[in-house]
Amino acid sequence: MRMPALPRRLLPLRVRLRIGAPRSIALLALAAGCGGGAEPVQPPPPAAPAVSVTLGAATLAVERGRQGTVPVTLARTNYPGAVTLTVENLPAGVTATVTPAVVSDGATQATVTVAAARTAAVGAAALVVRGTGTGSVAASAPLALTVALPTPTAMAVVGTGIVSARYTSELWVQGGLAYLSSWGQRNGVRGNAVTVWDVTAAAPRLLDSVVVANATTTGDVQVSDDGTLLVVAVESNPNGGLAVYSLANPRAPQLLVRTTGGELQYGVHTAEVARVNGTLYAFCSVDPANGVPARLVIVSLANPASPQVVWSQVVGAPYIHDVFVRDGYLFTAEWNDGLGIWDIGAQGGSPAAPRRLARATTVGGKVHNIWWYHDASGAKRYLFVGEEGPGSIGSSSVGDLHVVDIATLAAPREVARFTVPGAGVHNVSVNERTGVLYAAYYNGGVRALDVTGDLGSCTPAERTSDGRCDLGLMGREVARFTGTGAPVYVWGVHWSAAGLFASDMLNGLWRLAPP
Repeated sequence: MRMPALPRRLLPLRVRLRIGAPRSIALLALAAGCGGGAEPVQPPPPAAPAVSVTLGAATLAVERGRQGTVPVTLARTNYPGAVTLTVENLPAGVTATVTPAVVSDGATQATVTVAAARTAAVGAAALVVRGTGTGSVAASAPLALTVALPTPTAMAVVGTGIVSARYTSELWVQGGLAYLSSWGQRNGVRGNAVTVWDVTAAAPRLLDSVVVANATTTGDVQVSDDGTLLVVAVESNPNGGLAVYSLANPRAPQLLVRTTGGELQYGVHTAEVARVNGTLYAFCSVDPANGVPARLVIVSLANPASPQVVWSQVVGAPYIHDVFVRDGYLFTAEWNDGLGIWDIGAQGGSPAAPRRLARATTVGGKVHNIWWYHDASGAKRYLFVGEEGPGSIGSSSVGDLHVVDIATLAAPREVARFTVPGAGVHNVSVNERTGVLYAAYYNGGVRALDVTGDLGSCTPAERTSDGRCDLGLMGREVARFTGTGAPVYVWGVHWSAAGLFASDMLNGLWRLAPP
């Protein structure tokens, strides 16, 4: 008996059945031929464990002394475990912190914070953010970093005490009171007054105006360390001298003595009040006049009502302009003779017998004033020296701030400078706790400089042509005040626990918000 023909699609399968074979065998053979020759389908193998790193931004710009952040996102493939994030290729002065540094099981988010120190090199760097898990799980993403010089912030005005009758000059703040002196003549009004201001509120409030007899300019004004005396330097020839006031009522100073005659009569330009070995002294920088050269006169105020000269010597060419006294040392601003360093108690000297230890010149000469900086760590390495060039009230001034290294007291050397194009420095005040120097820059307003750390080390790009470090190129200026629209001509600046204040020849007293 012949089997019927199979369909063509089954032709490759030849089945031979013996007549009489069980039907079940035939059906099994036919079923085996229905697969068409295809292999069984296998499921794909699982993907290898992996992560990828994606940054919220491919670039980051950070200014010196500041920081910036970039978000990080992890994508996981068959890897639920912890991932450690790190940042590579950090240049000198730049640090990075990842939060969290280890992204826990299943989590996907983190933040990279990049901080540039105030000494970080300016320029570009190619950072790498890397994520690493267990085994061979790892991934990375590039981050292009740019470190830039800081942009100085604007110091806000807290309040103003307007003075329009006279040119405002020197400034001293003690507790909740400010004392302002006056200069020259303004519209025929002499600078013969010291004004007293209440500065406990935002806006300074005028309390009193003390007129100094026979004065055309009241120069330095300073309160003694115990708060009992106000000492005023008086110009000019032949009525120069000192005016000493009792501050039994500090809101209304009472005159104790107005000196006349003697060596002070030629005009006391500045009078630094300092205590040495328990005795209070006034260090008077006397103007040259009538063929008499400039000189430094040291006056004892042991009896404030009867000041006594204890030492006098010709100093400066052609002026001695100011001094700074601290820790038994006297620093003298001797104009074109540079700066002098004297022992008046630290090494056996005294105010009655000063011993000169050293002298140094600064670039440009015209040494006007000095501040010996004691930083928060206790270091006493630097002098800040002001240079006063020619100027015109309200419009122009010239002169740099110089940094002199006195790590070796007998061999001072200039290591840095700060310059403001078109403006010149006058007086300075330093918040030594924070390391911020405030400089009065006449028509350039007030400049705040970061003076922490090493001021004499810098990159070649941050040096002047003669090799000194340039604090401006180093990004040390952190804030500035240049007025509120009208011209300014800032004579003095004073930082104290009461706040930051500036005396403006044109406008009076500014209270500023420090950076």
